[in-house]
Amino acid sequence: MSTVLAFDFGAARIGVAVGTTELGIPHPVETIAAIDNDTRFARIATLIAEWQPAQLVVGLPLAEDGGEQESSRLARKFAQRLEGRFQLPVALVDERYSSAEASQALNQTGLKGRKQKPALDQVAAMNILDSWLAGAG
Repeated sequence: MSTVLAFDFGAARIGVAVGTTELGIPHPVETIAAIDNDTRFARIATLIAEWQPAQLVVGLPLAEDGGEQESSRLARKFAQRLEGRFQLPVALVDERYSSAEASQALNQTGLKGRKQKPALDQVAAMNILDSWLAGAG
């Protein structure tokens, strides 16, 4: 059984989710709200020490037509930094609709509008991890 940490990378926040390859069920972990890289990577280092993942997954935000955009480049750079700093394999997963799906799921629980903000990135990370687990299994 391997633990996997997934990240929904954003310029302002990074959503984090965890799951295992055996169970295939992602769970929210937290939202890292720090903007500076030192703080972000220090928190990620703590999460990696805590969860001991064998794999990292990063959402790749593509345009609707599947093309690359500025946020795609930033997500790829973040993935490369994760791999370089933590010496763990990093997979990229198409996350075109993860935030919209996360918002819709939160709407169904009664969490709407601005109240979604604290959980939205974590749920998006869960969707990213769910996609990766479905393809890896």
